Amino acid sequence: MTHDTARRHAPVLWALLGLFLLRVLGHALVAAGWAPFLPPMEEWFSGALAYPALLASQVAILVLFGRICLDFSRGRGFWAVPRRGLGTGLLVFGILYLAVMVIRYVLRMSLYPLERWTGGSIPIFFHWVLAAFVLVVGHYHRAQAPRAGRSRFPGWVRWSGAAAASAAAGLGLAGWVGYQVLPMRLAYELGARPAQYAVRRERYVPMEMADGVILKANVYHPQRLAKTPVVLVRLPLLRGLTYRLLADTVGRMWAERGYTVIMQATRGRYPSGGRYDPFRHERQDGMDTLAWIAQQPWFDGKVGMWGGSYFGYTQWVLGDLQDPGLSALNVQICSSEWYPMFYRGGAFSLASALFWGVWSGLELPKPPSRARLQPGYDGVPLIEADDRLGQDISFFNEWVSHPTRDAYWAMVDGERRAERLAAPILIMAGWQDPFLPVAINDFVRIRQGAAPEVAAGSRLIIGPWAHAKTAEDPGGPKLRSYRLESFVPSLPWFDRHLKGGMADPDEAPIRLYVQGAEQWREEREWPLARTRYVPYYLDSRGRANTAGGDGMLTMTLPEAAGEDTFIYDPAHPVPTAGGAMFGEAGGIERQNGLEQRADVLVYSTPALKQDVEVTGPIEVILHVSTTAPHTDFTGKLVDVHPDGAAYNVCEGILRQSYDGRVQPAEIRLELAPTSRVFLRAHRIRLEVSSSNYPRFDRNPNTGGDIPTERRLVPATQTVHHGPATPSRLVLPIIPAEPGS
Repeated sequence: MTHDTARRHAPVLWALLGLFLLRVLGHALVAAGWAPFLPPMEEWFSGALAYPALLASQVAILVLFGRICLDFSRGRGFWAVPRRGLGTGLLVFGILYLAVMVIRYVLRMSLYPLERWTGGSIPIFFHWVLAAFVLVVGHYHRAQAPRAGRSRFPGWVRWSGAAAASAAAGLGLAGWVGYQVLPMRLAYELGARPAQYAVRRERYVPMEMADGVILKANVYHPQRLAKTPVVLVRLPLLRGLTYRLLADTVGRMWAERGYTVIMQATRGRYPSGGRYDPFRHERQDGMDTLAWIAQQPWFDGKVGMWGGSYFGYTQWVLGDLQDPGLSALNVQICSSEWYPMFYRGGAFSLASALFWGVWSGLELPKPPSRARLQPGYDGVPLIEADDRLGQDISFFNEWVSHPTRDAYWAMVDGERRAERLAAPILIMAGWQDPFLPVAINDFVRIRQGAAPEVAAGSRLIIGPWAHAKTAEDPGGPKLRSYRLESFVPSLPWFDRHLKGGMADPDEAPIRLYVQGAEQWREEREWPLARTRYVPYYLDSRGRANTAGGDGMLTMTLPEAAGEDTFIYDPAHPVPTAGGAMFGEAGGIERQNGLEQRADVLVYSTPALKQDVEVTGPIEVILHVSTTAPHTDFTGKLVDVHPDGAAYNVCEGILRQSYDGRVQPAEIRLELAPTSRVFLRAHRIRLEVSSSNYPRFDRNPNTGGDIPTERRLVPATQTVHHGPATPSRLVLPIIPAEPGS
């Protein structure tokens, strides 16, 4: 009886196998160019495998299923002998397999209008055929095998196992569905236009560089488009699942809207070849990548790039190219020059450099915490900060060893990249990001010195962001994640410059977020033409060393001379609390604890009687003297709330030699630009010190080589104020609108 039942199932199995064979033959004929009447090559792919590997897997399936059909036709052999366990397993697998493919078909029909009732579903149809084959075999084995005897396991154990297996299968299916709809969810959060195209992904596509190194990329193709513009992202991809999933989601989201998206891992990063050496190879590798793109049959001639931080840098190094070159850039939290970020006011940005060096140099699965980095900050010399963490990072040593703008930084930063930009750029900067001052300067230089069409087409957005994260005001509204905000303008920007979309002729070139007022506003120039630069003079009638003292900011020049003195001991520097730097420590933090230190001078206005908007560049002009031959002075603008809570707004530092001068020297500290409304009843405060560690490295006060110096010498620092030494904070005040 079993033999006859097996033979009765054989015709159905042979028919299903024949259908699958037709699929394999049809695909092979199309691949060989012998069947132009059949659907084109791309419609035969499910997206998982390239054709050679796909053909090999199909042949393996044909061989296996052919053997099963033969056993059923003969009524004997391994596959014809009923086995209840095998039947159960095949039925469960077949049901899940079919469910996945039905859901995939429903999603395809729902999300992509051009795919409805078309050949683009060929792979799905034949997955149904394979699932049906598995179900027929599974049903045969389950139905024909004799029931097992009494189980040695109690019923509750069997039911629990079945429930656990069902739950695991359900969770797996739900996770898969969630993965499929991630681009749709992201597009919804961004308010993007609807998806149009199904996407075919090629994994780890090799691209050979000029020196033979192979870089690899995931390429996302929108189907049913013969030629498309390209969105290129060159990023230092890490192995972590989170980062790869995000890159995959964004790649599919853009491709669904008509762009071929290339997510390329830079040299030495997973899964690309070569040695990771930041900055050194990016221009040549980028040029080689553009040359590879130019040779592809699906390329329509326009390339846009996207990315922030280091993969903003991979855009800047290509920005001047013409043929092949870029049609648009979208750069976030980065600038054309890195030296001014690493060496702000001459001091080394230790916290940012060590954070990035350790995370990328050691390929950590997640960003290093403050606790993880603390041993690097503790101790001297500076150049051994990485060694104190148990690893010698060569490029960190290079950054530390080049404190002046020398040949190394010329290699990193190039020459006049902003003025030489050959395509419009959208710059996105953050008020608490260390790249902010240079990014704004880039935009100003583009508007003044780049080609007219590039200058007119470029845009600047400055938001409430630190480096790759949101920087919310204490007590302010909940803001959308920076990660989402970084994608919001990308599609409209690429549609305009890569697809010929029209720009609004009245669109302002600058969009900025005014902190305190918590609102976005459009502007037409930087600095704002209506700015009034107002000096706030430093004064004290006793002691100004702490927030409990009587250091004042006044709008009139003090009549009497005065001075405030503190001891700067580099062995006990003022610790960093928030600010513009990489890592979890960056952003807005409370300053009250620091303001009780004897080495922090504190100057405050009275409580404001009305709102005061400060938008633009900020300068602190100090008259100082020191016992050190070489030292630092720092400044920090602070917003003091009515309850006394003080929060950082922006900071700056100046490192220079004083040559043993006794007479006061006038120095100028550039604080980072900002846009903030100091609300009524708040106070404006300036903190002055000589350290902000590890935001900036500490000056040992010896006049020796700072990277290798092991001695730390205290110095007496004096800030002079009065008619002859008018130390002052100069704020860019924006007049209130009439009637406001």
